[in-house]
Amino acid sequence: MSWLAAAGRIVLVAALSAALGSIYGYPREAVIIVLLALIGFWLYQMQRVQLWLHQPKQVPPDAFGIWGELLARIYLHQKRSLEAQAHLQSTVEYLEDSFAAMRDGVVMVDEHGAIKWLNQAVEPLLGLRYPEDTGQTLTNLVRVPEFNRYFLAKDYKTPLQYLAVGGREKTYLRVEITQFGAGERLLFVRDVSGALRMEQMRRDFVANVSHELRTPLTVISGYLGTFLGNTKDFPQRYVKPLQQMGQQAQRMENLLKDLLWLSRIESEKRDDEREPIDIRGLLQELRDELTEAYPDSAILLEIATEKRVYGDYRQLYSAVSNLAINAIKYSPGGSPVTIGWSLQGDKCLLQVQDSGIGIDSVHIPRLTERFYRVDDSRSSATGGTGLGLAIVKHAAAAHEAQLKIESKLGEGSTFTLVFPARG
Repeated sequence: MSWLAAAGRIVLVAALSAALGSIYGYPREAVIIVLLALIGFWLYQMQRVQLWLHQPKQVPPDAFGIWGELLARIYLHQKRSLEAQAHLQSTVEYLEDSFAAMRDGVVMVDEHGAIKWLNQAVEPLLGLRYPEDTGQTLTNLVRVPEFNRYFLAKDYKTPLQYLAVGGREKTYLRVEITQFGAGERLLFVRDVSGALRMEQMRRDFVANVSHELRTPLTVISGYLGTFLGNTKDFPQRYVKPLQQMGQQAQRMENLLKDLLWLSRIESEKRDDEREPIDIRGLLQELRDELTEAYPDSAILLEIATEKRVYGDYRQLYSAVSNLAINAIKYSPGGSPVTIGWSLQGDKCLLQVQDSGIGIDSVHIPRLTERFYRVDDSRSSATGGTGLGLAIVKHAAAAHEAQLKIESKLGEGSTFTLVFPARG
C-alpha cells in the first residue's frame, strides 16, 4: 500500500465522521474524536514496531495498511543485512583461520595503527601477545626505529628488512605491508635469517673460489703465452691445441674477473654521499674504448640531457659497458649500436639499442640470472660468461634504477636503465 492510499483512507474516514457528526449537529467534534482514535492506533503500532526492533530476529507483528507494508520491508532489509553480516563474519573467520595457519607472522591494524588481530607466528618475531595486545598501538609495542619509520611513512612499495634485537644469533626480519579498507593495514613478517646466511655463504664461496683459482690460472696463462710466443720451436701439431688452450684460459680469466666484480658489487653497502657522475663524459669514454676494441662496429651517442646520476662511476661504467658489448656481439657486422641518455618526466633513461638478432620473449624474465644462456652455442661462440646482465642488474639496484628489456626476434633489442631524476 502506498502512502497516497493511506492518506486517502484518512481523508475518507474524516469525511465519513464529519457526515455522521453533522446528523447530530457535531461534525467538528466527530472528526476530532476519529482523528484522535487514529493517532492512538498509530501510536500503538509504533510501540509494537519499537518493541520488535529490539528483537529483530523475531517475526514482525501483524499490522494493517501502511504499517504492514513498512514492517514487511524493514523485515526484508533486516533479513538481508543479517545474512550479509553472517557471510562477512564467516569470511573474516575463514581469513583469520587461514592467517593463523601461516608460518609467517600476520598482524592486522586499523587506520590509527592499533592492533586488531595477530597470529601466533608473529608473537616471537615482534614480541606481541594475543589477545592481550589487541587495541594497543603497534609502534608502542615494537620498539625498533627502522620498523617504526617504515610503518609510519606509509610508503610500502618495497619491503623492509632489518636486524632484530635479541638472541645470540643475528635475526633478520622481512616486513611487507598491504593497505586495505579505510586505512587498515595488513603486515606480513618473516624470519629471513636462514636465507640471508645461505646467500652470504654462497657469496663467500664464490669469492673465495675465484680468488683461489686466480693464481693457478695466471700461472697457466703465463706459460701458455710463453709457448704461443715461440710457436716456431714447437711441432705444428701442438700449435692449434695450445691456441685453443690459450682461448679457454682467457675465457676462464674473464669469468673469474666477472665473478669477483659481481661479488664486490653485491657486498658493497650503498652510500648516500656518492659523487654525481657526468653521464656524457662516461659515455664518451666508453665509446672511445669500444671503438678501439671493435673497430668494425659503429657506436652512436644520443645525449639529450645533462642530468647526472649519484653513485659509483666504476659500477655504472661496468654496467653500460656490458650492455654495449652484448649489443655489439649479437648485432650483424657494421650495424650501429646506439647509446642514449635522455630525460622523460621525473626519470632519466640510459638506453642501449641494437638492430641485432633479438631475444625471444620467453627468455627475457630470466636474462639477469647468473649463467643463464639463451643459446649455449651462441654464448660460447661469443665468449660470454653469462654474468654480464647479472652485473648490470646489481649495479642498477645499487643506484635505485630499474633494468627494462624490450626485444623482438630479428628486430633487435633495447636495454634501458631507468634512474630517478635528481637535481
